[in-house]
Amino acid sequence: MLGSTHGTLTTTSRPARVVACGEHSAQVVHGTAPDDGLDVSGRPLHAPVPDLDRLFRPESVAVVGASDAEGRPNTGITRQLIAWSERVGARLHPVHPTRETVFGLPCSSSVADLPEPVDVAVLLVGDPVPVIERLADTKTRFAVAFASGFAETGEDGAAAQERLAEVTERSGLRLLGPNTNLNAFERFRDDLEGPAIALITQSGHQGRPVFTMQELGVRLSHWAPTGNEADLETADFISYFASRPEVGAIAAYVEGLKDGRGFLLAADRAARNRVPVVAVKVGRTETGARTAASHTGKLTGADATVDAAMRQYGVIRVDGLDELQDTAALLARARAPRAEGVAVYSISGGTGAHFSDLASAAGLELPTLSDTKQAELHQWIPDYLSVANPIDNGGHPVGDWRGRKIIDAILADPDVGVLVCPITGPFPPMSDKLAQDLVDAAEETDKLVCVIWGSPVGDEDAYRKTLLGSSRVATFRTFANCVTAVRAYLGHHRFTRDYRSPFDEAPRTLSPSARKARALLREGQQLSEHAAKQLLRAYGIRVPREQLVTSAAGAVRAAAQVGYPVVMKASAPQLAHKTELGLVKVGLTSASQVRDAYRDLTDIARYEGVELDGVLVCQMIEQGVEMVVGVGQDDLFGPTVTVGLGGVLVEVLRDVAIGIPPFGEDRARAMLGELRGRALLDGVRGLPPADTEALVEVVLRVQRMALELGDSLAELDINPLVVLPRGQGAVALDALAVCR
Repeated sequence: MLGSTHGTLTTTSRPARVVACGEHSAQVVHGTAPDDGLDVSGRPLHAPVPDLDRLFRPESVAVVGASDAEGRPNTGITRQLIAWSERVGARLHPVHPTRETVFGLPCSSSVADLPEPVDVAVLLVGDPVPVIERLADTKTRFAVAFASGFAETGEDGAAAQERLAEVTERSGLRLLGPNTNLNAFERFRDDLEGPAIALITQSGHQGRPVFTMQELGVRLSHWAPTGNEADLETADFISYFASRPEVGAIAAYVEGLKDGRGFLLAADRAARNRVPVVAVKVGRTETGARTAASHTGKLTGADATVDAAMRQYGVIRVDGLDELQDTAALLARARAPRAEGVAVYSISGGTGAHFSDLASAAGLELPTLSDTKQAELHQWIPDYLSVANPIDNGGHPVGDWRGRKIIDAILADPDVGVLVCPITGPFPPMSDKLAQDLVDAAEETDKLVCVIWGSPVGDEDAYRKTLLGSSRVATFRTFANCVTAVRAYLGHHRFTRDYRSPFDEAPRTLSPSARKARALLREGQQLSEHAAKQLLRAYGIRVPREQLVTSAAGAVRAAAQVGYPVVMKASAPQLAHKTELGLVKVGLTSASQVRDAYRDLTDIARYEGVELDGVLVCQMIEQGVEMVVGVGQDDLFGPTVTVGLGGVLVEVLRDVAIGIPPFGEDRARAMLGELRGRALLDGVRGLPPADTEALVEVVLRVQRMALELGDSLAELDINPLVVLPRGQGAVALDALAVCR
């Protein structure tokens, strides 16, 4: 049956697969690959850009299941496809087993009888598999499958989709769908100029608000409704659109990602090309993730990891479809900023103060204008009004010649890169004059001019004709959307200006540490603390002086060699939470205390049924900031690296940042900047600044471990990692490692 909902589930990718070590192997999609290089984990470092030109601009189209019988669903679809083919200049060939003509066009009885190879075959049939098998010999480039009843319906549907993906892979063509719709064949306005938005949606209806922005003068170039993504997926379209010269921004509605590495490589391509990607990704909450899974049948991924992946590669994540359309439109059309300062200009002190609060809270910079600039503005604005920023003109100056002079003077300030003028309601004729002055100024400046038209009516000429008639003014209806878009605009250009692809410098060969570390791993087991610390030593991560002993006398000798005071801990595989069991003793300062502690630890271990491999006698480190650094495994992205505030409250505070390998030093530093408790590393309440350079080095060494051991190491936690005062390094006081 033909589908009207949209969903995705498959772990099958297109041909040219690269089999990597571990269960998180990545796949390479069709296209002209610049390089088939792999990183040290066996994952690809490049994603070829699929050639999708003929999908969107075909020369010939076949409609399989075409109909002109009244009352049939396929009839309306056939009529729309005929009209679309005429608009793009494509020859259309209906296919139906019992018709000689459809809408007056000669009809082929099967795809084998088509008069020519076609670029796109649109399949209006309930089961596309037999048709795709027959298309394999026809040199057809693309197929579009509307049929539903696949992965979005459960296990049986997922199995059917797997078969469809396998048949498609063998056929050599590329498939859009199944469970897609007619969005790719919409009527796109060709009278609009400037950079365009390219739209990707897994749910067709969710892209409708962005598509209809054409009626507000915003150009759209493509719409890819990816549906269940049995073959072509979101990442393919990001890579393709990021390489198109007419595309100024990519807007995406994503329910689930099929291949994490593929998505990162596509986002990397967009970042390299400085093409912004704005995305709504559902699944922030447990409910949202569950709904998305039932709708798409696809793993949504741990949301914190998805969020980190998007941030790492500059994908701008927004929550609402209104934010998606406004942010994408601004990013597509605005030039790069000359400065990051935002000036707020209004006819009301209250309006300016309100917007300024929201902008400042979002992290936007509102520079105080210089005394000279304020004196200049007071030529036209009464002295009793504040013009420091926000700039309040009192209303009347916008109605005459002064209005344009004020705007030009603000835009001439070298610290101002963005001018925002919130107009909470129309007040003609002055608001008409203000709107026109803003448009005229925007046409003559290379700085961004934003207007917020707050009227709930929205049919005023100043809004409909003046503001929306200009491609140089970014017009919003709400304060919040303006703040979101401006922050994304400045953030995007800051990100791409300094962007260096981590894939260019990703390690490709194993380090000497890997051989040493692998000898320590025990398949399916949790290592003892002693063994886990040996793993850290193999990668050059500092641990305290310590010895593993098996007698009280040995403990006393070890304490003398390590140096008092000491810490003593029970050491055994599968022993995760020693403190809760009383298996840690701290601050021991004498031989008698060490003997007593040894007896206590071994007695508790026997009582708890813990079989010890010994007792650790460790150097005691007292001064420093407790952090946690770890390795996890994500179902979409493979190994991940986490850094955050550590200690016994790590699970309560949950103040962590996530990095997706590979990444460089810049990303490691950015992760520290994302922590709410970042100030602790800078020194608070008289404490010295911590050695953040050493912390960054540990994060990078742990990342190398994650890349090289990711197929064998399921989990690693260094907690606490004590970061000592600046210049003194960082020491891993405890470690937990779990092998696959």
